[in-house]
Amino acid sequence: MTDRVADQIPRRGVEIAAFHDHGPPPADFRTLFLAGISLPEKSIAGQMLFDRRSTAFRRLCTLPEYYVERSELEILRDRVMEIAEKLGPAIQLVDMGQCFGPQIAQLLATLDRPWGYVAIDRDREPLIVDARRVQARYPKLWVEAVRADMRQAFDLPPNAGGGRRVAYLPGNAIGNVDPTDALEMLSLWGRALRPGGLMLIGVDLRKSLLVIESAYDDPHGLNAALMLNLLERANRELNASFDIRLFQHHVHFDADRGRVRSDLVSAVQQDVQVAGRIVHFAEAEALHVSDSWKYSVEDFQALARGAGFRPVEVWLDSRELFSLHLLAAG
Repeated sequence: MTDRVADQIPRRGVEIAAFHDHGPPPADFRTLFLAGISLPEKSIAGQMLFDRRSTAFRRLCTLPEYYVERSELEILRDRVMEIAEKLGPAIQLVDMGQCFGPQIAQLLATLDRPWGYVAIDRDREPLIVDARRVQARYPKLWVEAVRADMRQAFDLPPNAGGGRRVAYLPGNAIGNVDPTDALEMLSLWGRALRPGGLMLIGVDLRKSLLVIESAYDDPHGLNAALMLNLLERANRELNASFDIRLFQHHVHFDADRGRVRSDLVSAVQQDVQVAGRIVHFAEAEALHVSDSWKYSVEDFQALARGAGFRPVEVWLDSRELFSLHLLAAG
């Protein structure tokens, strides 16, 4: 990742300062989904395919059992002055959340005269829509959009505002990849931020089985709906023939490893057409769709140090379910 001069943005109704699209396009839903279901043990986990803009995800975040977003917003609300002071004035905020979510909105509203905002996402059109929303809400911000895969090297726009560059990864997005991949990703981001840059990152904490099961296997079926939405998306975009009534959502919590595993399990033996090919599912065969790794504060800080970051501060919500870490690059 290096600083690059902004590309000219299309004229058609685009109000943001710049749109960046360097190098080959990142892997799309089709490529990642087909690669995952072709594995000996079918898996699309860790590919960041969930749509955080979807109705299913937004409804999930409103559940009393699903604490992640609510806990992070509590931290941002209650510790706002301290967080803003640590980040400093005139920052360039790099939004790695793959959508303009409530956490980013709350942070932007409380920062000291932020200079710039950079949105990053793999999908071009939703990315530009989100960047326009930010520009409309904050007309004085220098808003840019970067289409990129955050797991690969990509170019960041220059930081000309005089303050620090601060990357923010909200939610428990870092927990959606296994710790080995998380270490590699953090190392990549640390090099991009360069010495003096900061990273604010949400990390879900280890907790009781009861809390975990209530959040990830909720009685309302919203977690299941979010997972099944991936099959419905395959039906729409890949001309697939998934019958979602024939798949059941299963959740398993490995307390020793701190991993919540979610699968869609085939209720029957069946053949599914996907993008012109036939994919066979045995009865009770699982499509592994998601992992959510939980850390202790100490374990995540050790991971961050291994990636070249220096832990600066950590904040917890009142129930100590979730943590927000501030890391210094270099």
